[in-house]
Amino acid sequence: MEFTVQQVAALLNGEIEGDSQRLIKGLAKIQEASPTDIVFLANMLYEPYAYTTQAAAIIVNKDFVPRKKINATLIRVEDAYVAFSKLLGEYNKLTQSSEVKAGIEQPCYIAASASIGENVYIGAFAYIGQNVKIGDNTKVYPHVYIGDNTTIGNNTTIYAGVKIYHNCVIGNNCTIHAGAVIGSDGFGFAPQADGTYIAVPQVGNVVIEDNVDIGANTTIDRATMGETLIQCGVKLDNLIQVAHNVKIGKNTVIAALTGISGSTEIGNNCVIAGQVGFAGHLKVANRTTIGAQAGVIKSIKEENQTLIGSPVLDIKDFMRSFAIFKRLPEIAKRLDALEKIIANNSKQ
Repeated sequence: MEFTVQQVAALLNGEIEGDSQRLIKGLAKIQEASPTDIVFLANMLYEPYAYTTQAAAIIVNKDFVPRKKINATLIRVEDAYVAFSKLLGEYNKLTQSSEVKAGIEQPCYIAASASIGENVYIGAFAYIGQNVKIGDNTKVYPHVYIGDNTTIGNNTTIYAGVKIYHNCVIGNNCTIHAGAVIGSDGFGFAPQADGTYIAVPQVGNVVIEDNVDIGANTTIDRATMGETLIQCGVKLDNLIQVAHNVKIGKNTVIAALTGISGSTEIGNNCVIAGQVGFAGHLKVANRTTIGAQAGVIKSIKEENQTLIGSPVLDIKDFMRSFAIFKRLPEIAKRLDALEKIIANNSKQ
């Protein structure tokens, strides 16, 4: 890859401040860049590197005001993080163009009743079950299992080792990373009088709409009845557990190690940090943000809240409570001292 700053700015609809003809050969972190790299500055924690970086160019927000002289050429855009993400996408296309997967490798099993679209890639040792439908330009990497009656849309990528059980529906432009399991049984067991449990049949399915990304080793359980639903634009990190009959609303993002219990409904445009735990049968309002390691034990009805803690509290309430909590050892000492004074006075 070799471009000028001017060519990159044109791609990003950016404004150049400096030498527009400097050559760009690679992308890098701002603190590690070489003289032919382009970097970005979105988080102001990294601003000091802007004055020391060797990068040829830095993508910055339009409102960025340097506090010192910057040697690199600046490309000013509306959102530096989004612009650099777009550039990474273009770079990825260029660097992987020679590795495009195509055709059907052998050995693999494709049921006679399966329907395979145009320009599909199916890797070695994949299993495609009865009545499966796979759309155009979809890639199924080696050792993928796709159960009977499952439908997969166009332009979807399913990486190695993914297991998709029967009757599931996967939309267009989705990415499912290695080791994910879609449609395994929900955790349903009925207690018996003698203390044992019997399994409750899980006869529903999983529906994943368009433009969904699912991380490695994430599991999404099939519904007891009806569907477990992942709506358009959802982004799930690695190692997430989504239980039976859960609904995750449009454009919600969830970080690793989060667990969502059965029949919980999470709204649209929510941001869930890592290791959050949700009790079952809850509803979470749209545009809710929940901090790492939080515990959600009741429904969240008000939109646009930021919550942390276990159980979760509004972030302002949590910080006030935590300020008191930090003072507890000091308060305990003062209380002990007061009790001693009272005890001594009572003896006199």
